[in-house]
Amino acid sequence: MKQSTLCPRFEKAVSLLSQRWTALVIYQMLDAPQRFGAIQSAIGVSGKVLSDRLKDMEQEELVKRDVYPETPVIIEYSLTDKGRSLEPVLRDIEKWSQDWIPPKEPDESDSDHTQK
Repeated sequence: MKQSTLCPRFEKAVSLLSQRWTALVIYQMLDAPQRFGAIQSAIGVSGKVLSDRLKDMEQEELVKRDVYPETPVIIEYSLTDKGRSLEPVLRDIEKWSQDWIPPKEPDESDSDHTQK
């Protein structure tokens, strides 16, 4: 069997970014820190999946979780320097999509943008 000639680091990066919702969560946080509910509403992901993704991204040191001890407690998520360094990559993907992905037809379902 032929062995992969791809760099293991590249494979890990692609695997990480290709996890469902991960790139969209990072993209959503590029402009400012976000609270859980704001991220969830903006991208239409279920709470369980978003919670899992944010935990994964915290472990990978892409996202930082800040807890403000107020009543009620406020929790904000922001990108670390490592997470923010993905901005040019995501902006390039955004540009590519505008150049090459046809606009969505008005009668198309949003089902592929929401978690079932």
